[in-house]
Amino acid sequence: MPFNVTQKLIQSHLLDGSMVPGEEIALQIDQTLCQDATGTLVMLELEAMGLDRVKTELSAQYVDHNLIQEDYKNADDHLFLQSAANRFGLWFSRAGNGVSHPVHMEFFGKPGKLLVGSDSHTCAGGAMSMLAIGAGGLEVAMVIAGHPFHVKMPRVFGVKLTGKLPEWVSAKDIILEMLRRHGVKGGVDCVIEYHGPGLNHLNAWDRHVIANMGAELGATGTVFPSDKETLKFLQAHGREADWTALSADKGAKYDLHDEIDLSTLEPLIALPSSPGNVVPVREVVGRDVYQSYIGSSANPGYRDFAISALMLKGKHVNSSVSFDVNPASRNMLEELARDGLLAELIHAGGRIHQAGCNGCIGMGQAPASGRNSLRTGPRNFPGRSGTKEDSVYLCSPETATASALAGKITDPRDLGMAYPKIKVPKKNIVNKATMQPPLPQEEARKIKLVKGPNIASLPALEPLPDQIKAVVALKVGDNISTDEILPAGARVLPYRSNIPKISEFAFDIIDETYAKRAKTLRDEGQRHAIIGGDNYGQGSSREHAALAPRFLGLQLVIAKSFARIHWENLVNFGVLPLTFANPEDYQRIKQNDVIIIDDVISAIRSGNDLTALIEGKNEIRLRHRLSKRQIEILLAGGLINWVKKSS
Repeated sequence: MPFNVTQKLIQSHLLDGSMVPGEEIALQIDQTLCQDATGTLVMLELEAMGLDRVKTELSAQYVDHNLIQEDYKNADDHLFLQSAANRFGLWFSRAGNGVSHPVHMEFFGKPGKLLVGSDSHTCAGGAMSMLAIGAGGLEVAMVIAGHPFHVKMPRVFGVKLTGKLPEWVSAKDIILEMLRRHGVKGGVDCVIEYHGPGLNHLNAWDRHVIANMGAELGATGTVFPSDKETLKFLQAHGREADWTALSADKGAKYDLHDEIDLSTLEPLIALPSSPGNVVPVREVVGRDVYQSYIGSSANPGYRDFAISALMLKGKHVNSSVSFDVNPASRNMLEELARDGLLAELIHAGGRIHQAGCNGCIGMGQAPASGRNSLRTGPRNFPGRSGTKEDSVYLCSPETATASALAGKITDPRDLGMAYPKIKVPKKNIVNKATMQPPLPQEEARKIKLVKGPNIASLPALEPLPDQIKAVVALKVGDNISTDEILPAGARVLPYRSNIPKISEFAFDIIDETYAKRAKTLRDEGQRHAIIGGDNYGQGSSREHAALAPRFLGLQLVIAKSFARIHWENLVNFGVLPLTFANPEDYQRIKQNDVIIIDDVISAIRSGNDLTALIEGKNEIRLRHRLSKRQIEILLAGGLINWVKKSS
């Protein structure tokens, strides 16, 4: 049977289950990555498991999110993560080295490998012909400790690329075109696999741009073949020995299909406040711009900065625009400096930030209220920028730079300048001194974890009861993101190691009273439920979005549909996720209603359907899609309890 690339990657790592879409499978994972916003919990989980040494081929811990050191909290956590990496045998990338995904690609990306990371944009690793999947931190901790990774077998969505991009159109416009066509749910339960002759014109960093934002389609992962462009990238980084060819067999089939003729694309832009709200730039030209921002993990490559620098050569950005330059890696920043491109950006008025996530995660670079911000980042969910009432657009470096020059949203084709010719270096700077390798095991065992006063132990979680009686504390609409459930940014993320404190911020973008009301219910011995619309929990993999509400007494979430990672995180922390058998029942439930489900244990074990009573009203039918393993995890009160019980 001919296989596509995704099927080859899964088949070569399959430990249990059948490769039938929708069935749970168990995979052997080669590599893991963690970033600091999620990694502190991962390291605490490894400590709770009593791990001595990582069981993977390679695991890496990056510090890229929480870089602002306005007090001791972030700095303390950096020391904790470094000590944990030393103790357990992980690579450690310190603050300022860059964003985990491009840095991992520079140092460790290897065709044919499986990577799981505690960040939803881990899927960027697919640019290197890896199956790279974002997951909750607890699942990553399990993989590091030697357990298989469980996931529903995805459908493979084949996208054939033909033609060649015209001038002023780049890789960002390809993924924005995918979002224009398919929306933020178009890749749910799928791996998106790109193939076709158009790939000959996309280098490895272009592919990273596309693979990274597969997360915005809701995809399990994104996969590219390993070809001459993959080899070229590895040669440029002195790692040609890591290359192996990997492509779909002749006659390989895909579960879903699409085709994009690259030559027909034009500059595109995602309007506030969803990556799926995509229109041609020409439809919104003339809108005022306050901020224009290039870089981040979604546009990390050399050409993404070089095109901007050459467009700005000898010019200055409009005086009304804050032009923010967000380097994705220290190596890239050094290359831009070496080649004189950094000087061009600085001379033009660019504000140069340290290599890291920065404004993408709301850690600085927040825009002014009521003003438009154009960004090459991956997401523009409400409030993600750090400004509550923000207005963030997503676009290519070409569009962001053209708009910075004009002070208004501008189609770069209208500038009247020649398209800059970029010479990409054949050899990249690889500063290995900035990456700390794992310590030898005997030396590692002598390391003591360094814990500052902001690090709190994980809360104990009780098992799922046989009767659920939960007050509806909150009802929300469609496409609620984890940024809205548990915000990021400089105000919140420093408490990522302190669940009691970070829980105070739960849902405060939507309802500032939620946390206080939920805590009152919990203290009175009551549990609560949340009602959601379609695609509940889209976006970031942060398990805090499940764990913080759970700490406040969340026991049940009923939604029209769930985003994959958040659904898994709810299960892993003992929260029952259910969907409406009849979506119209969503309208029948109001805030402060009481939902009762009797005989929960026998109901979820015996089938997929449950009956719930809305107290004083009527019954509704609900469904679950839990595997037998996940049912036992829920009944134990979460994955940690289940592991302890099973060991």
